[in-house]
Amino acid sequence: MTRSAEARAALLRGITRNVVVLGLVSLLTDVSSELLIYVVPLFLANVLAATPSVIGVVEGTAESVAAFVKLGSGALSDRIGRRTVLVGSGYGASVVAKALYIVAAAWPVVLVARVGDRIGKGIRTAPRDALIADSTPAEARGRAFGLHRAMDTAGAVIGVALAALIVGLAQGDASKLDGETFRLLALAAFVPGVLAVLVIAVGVRDVPRRPAAGQVPAAPVHDTPSVRRRFPTAFWVFVAASGLFTLGNSSDAFVALRSQALGVSVRDLLLIVIAFNVVDAVVAWPVGALSDRIGRRRLIAVAWGLYAVTYAGFALAGGSVAVLPLWLLYGAYYGVNEAVGRALVADLARPELRATAFGIVNAVTGLAILPASIVAGLLWDRVGQAAPFWFGAACAVGGLALLAFVGPPHGRATRPR
Repeated sequence: MTRSAEARAALLRGITRNVVVLGLVSLLTDVSSELLIYVVPLFLANVLAATPSVIGVVEGTAESVAAFVKLGSGALSDRIGRRTVLVGSGYGASVVAKALYIVAAAWPVVLVARVGDRIGKGIRTAPRDALIADSTPAEARGRAFGLHRAMDTAGAVIGVALAALIVGLAQGDASKLDGETFRLLALAAFVPGVLAVLVIAVGVRDVPRRPAAGQVPAAPVHDTPSVRRRFPTAFWVFVAASGLFTLGNSSDAFVALRSQALGVSVRDLLLIVIAFNVVDAVVAWPVGALSDRIGRRRLIAVAWGLYAVTYAGFALAGGSVAVLPLWLLYGAYYGVNEAVGRALVADLARPELRATAFGIVNAVTGLAILPASIVAGLLWDRVGQAAPFWFGAACAVGGLALLAFVGPPHGRATRPR
């Protein structure tokens, strides 16, 4: 067997059907979402004349409302022992919410659409991540989450490419987004979203819970007296570090607006985002596999360090030349953080509490996004465009300091270093 064949075999080891099918679902969903996600803030600013503060409220509210749903959905999934019904409901809700974009003529309508879309994400995320972990042996979790992230991001590449094509055909290299162009994008987003729901119905199956060899089955979730005592200290330290990091991790809408302010046209911004997503997809799978060998914590530290450098770069940038390399660094951050972070959460939770653990992490980070985006909008309006990015870089450094205290849980053979 050649070295390349051995490398491919190593990346696929432990990958199950559920992981591949859920990756396909995420691919299709990201085609749908990424047709819109980077043009929604431009639609708000260029067409509906919303200020950065309003955009911060829209983005932050959407993510934070979804945070409550993520927590409840994860706990419900663990309680009923079923993942697929919640996964399918969440993806379906997001498809329905996107219909509002077609008729949006004021920013509150966009807010409702964003909230509906994020509620769908909140319903599905924790059960989906738990199902990936349920379907994968412990020694292959990094590979599984890395593959899922790579397929998810491949969908983003396709979605942004389609968006760039539609924008280019509809309005050329115009510096501002046109309202009719946005509605064309909203219509195009429906097809892959519906296909994703159909794939779930046909191809995804729940995994029966089986205790690990020699492990005594844990008491039912509702019989455990304290939420805090269900998880090791390392889990709660990681939750705190993630919350502090996210406090400076405002919506990517501000990265898009900053890029436009530095002189990048709508079409060129979408082309840059394609490159960003390619880096994300290329990095995620092999880095996820690497975390199975060397541990998770140090790789998450690398990701948060990349984020700090990227945000400091956007703060210092004086023209459009810096935009592409900064987006590429940003893609590397995403590729490492998303795959390895989820694998670490799975390491730190018992199987019967896995969706609850994902829900807690998602809820804390989602709640932090509301003040993060509001603060970013206020800093942009009242201090200057660079201020939100300096704030984000500082919070990333603070999160890194807390991350140093995340160690392996007592009595478990995991490697979250």
